[in-house]
Formats: sequence, C-alpha cells, structure tokens
Amino acid sequence: MSGRGVREAQVEATRAAILDAAERLFAEHGVHTVSNRQISIAAGQGNTAAVGYHFGTKTDLVRAIAGRHAKAIAEIRDRVLAEAGDFTCVRDWAACTVRPVTEHMAALGSPSWFARFNAQVSADPALFEVMMNEDDLVSASREQLRNVLDRFLPDLPHQVTAVRVLMARHLIVQMCVETERALAEGSATARLNWEDTASDLADAITALWEAPVTRRPGDAASK
Repeated sequence: MSGRGVREAQVEATRAAILDAAERLFAEHGVHTVSNRQISIAAGQGNTAAVGYHFGTKTDLVRAIAGRHAKAIAEIRDRVLAEAGDFTCVRDWAACTVRPVTEHMAALGSPSWFARFNAQVSADPALFEVMMNEDDLVSASREQLRNVLDRFLPDLPHQVTAVRVLMARHLIVQMCVETERALAEGSATARLNWEDTASDLADAITALWEAPVTRRPGDAASK
C-alpha cells in the first residue's frame, strides 16, 4: 500500500472510531450533554479537536452517524421488498416495514447503541429532521412502502394516516430500545431475539393501522 493509501486508511479508521464513540455517548447521555472533547477522548484521539476536524459541527456528526445506518437499513429494505413480491395484506406490509430495522440491529451484535441513539435524536425536532433526511436520501423504497399502504387503506383520512405514521415510528423506535437494552444487560424479562421483536412489532402495527377511526363532531370527513 502506498503512503497515500496508508494515510487514507488511517483517516477512515479515525473517523470510524469517532463515529462509534459518539454514537455510544449520545445513546447513553444524550446529544447535547456530550462534548466533542469527550468524544475525542473516548475515540482514543490525542487531539481533542479531532471531532471538529473530521466532521465539523455536532449536527454534522449526527448526520454522519445517521447516514451510515440509513444506508445499511435501505439496502436491507430493498432486499426485503424484492423477496416479498406482491403484498396480500397489511400484515405483509408491516413486516416489510419492521424487518429492515430489526435485521440491521441484529447484524450490529450486542452491545449496540443505535436504537438508543435513534431515540435520543428523535426527541430533538431539528436532529430528527436531519435523521429523516438521511433516510430519504438513500431509500426510494420507503415511498414504495407508502404506496402499498394506500392500496390497502384507501379510505383512511390524511390526518389519521399522519398520526398513525408517527405512532408506528415511535413504537418501532421504543421497542428497539427495549430489546437493545435487554440484550446488552442480559435481561431475562424482555425479548432477547430480534426476530421475535420484529414479529411482535408487525402484529402491533397491523392492529394499529387496521383500527377503526372514531370521528368526532367537526372532524374532516375526507382525505
């Protein structure tokens, strides 16, 4: 390997170490309570300005962490959709929505930090938007899944759809947090299997989407 190649490999290794350290610290303590200096030290960097040098702002760092996971999840989603063929029911759709996330989590091994990082970022409106933008950049298949749901539930009002999208996302995020934590801690009281978590989530999300809509006086009747 040339001198340039060695240097590039060193830079990539440093960036990976920073991303790993930042993801863990953000997951454990929250994004805004962790300093770049703490991340640099946790990543084994003698230069405490390494985070700013390699990634810029904290938002840029969050974007980089989200981006590497979004790419991996999008690749799984594309494969899952290709394997699924034609959907026959909402449960098929729900399984394809959940499995890319849980399969990615399983591939990370244990302990992992992404689910808890995701939960921390989701609590901040600005950072949540950053994370969603990263997913949209790499995954056209999310729009394909949305179109499938419209086919099964064509009469669901837009306002109800928007609320249930949020409900489903929070359910996936929080149940992944619970499973990730249980695996890391060796808890015997929670699901210790990502396949079981995926199945439970698909069942619950199916029930959520197929639940009746209780209209209140003054609610819009049209989509």
